[in-house]
Amino acid sequence: MKIEVRFTPAMIESNSDVRERTAVVIDTLRATSTIVAALMAGAREVIPVATAADAAAVAHRLGTERTLLCGERASLRIEGFDLGNSPAEYTSEVVGGKTLVLTTTNGTQALLKAQHARRVLCGALLNARAVAEEIVAGGEDDVVLICAGTYGRFSFEDTLAAGAIVEAVAEFATSSVALDDGARASVVLFDRERHDLRSALARGDHGAALAELGFAHDLDFCARLDIESAPVPALIGSTIRLAEVRESR
Repeated sequence: MKIEVRFTPAMIESNSDVRERTAVVIDTLRATSTIVAALMAGAREVIPVATAADAAAVAHRLGTERTLLCGERASLRIEGFDLGNSPAEYTSEVVGGKTLVLTTTNGTQALLKAQHARRVLCGALLNARAVAEEIVAGGEDDVVLICAGTYGRFSFEDTLAAGAIVEAVAEFATSSVALDDGARASVVLFDRERHDLRSALARGDHGAALAELGFAHDLDFCARLDIESAPVPALIGSTIRLAEVRESR
């Protein structure tokens, strides 16, 4: 198995970079963590879109009774939207049975960049081992982890999560795993920070900015590693749902 880590979506230069590969999109703070939380809370599906206007159009087409408009710009809830991008908002009472139409500054853009991959999974610290199990159980042999980054720049927390996933894949794999330099670097970073991931997230530029905006509780949530029954969200067509359960899981 070959695993590469791309530190920003800009490192995916064309569709051919992901075509016929399995892509894992990581936006630890906060989109992929929020998607994990939403599906755990019973959301029916999540539809990632590029813009607020796109989100409104999709929600209108599907009907407002069954959909919620979700997303942020500059980390804050978009005006007129039902929810922002804080996983704390995504409770079963709010999102249970609902279709969520989501647009975020970094995460949904990365998901859309990866959409031409053979398979697209959503990864975070929350579900790192579950994602790794899904990769190994699915017999994937060419995997690229795409960090959403922050405003197009390297993101400390996304690289941490990538390292957690890569390390777990290497643990579960029954055959050799070849890592590129990005994957090796992410494992080194994760190994250094693994004993206090909350502090690591807080030291990152984006984590510090979120705390200043009043979202320190999101760092608490998103820093949790391998939470019980963590789902593996998968982008199937234009919709994120629970990945197909493999027999070995």
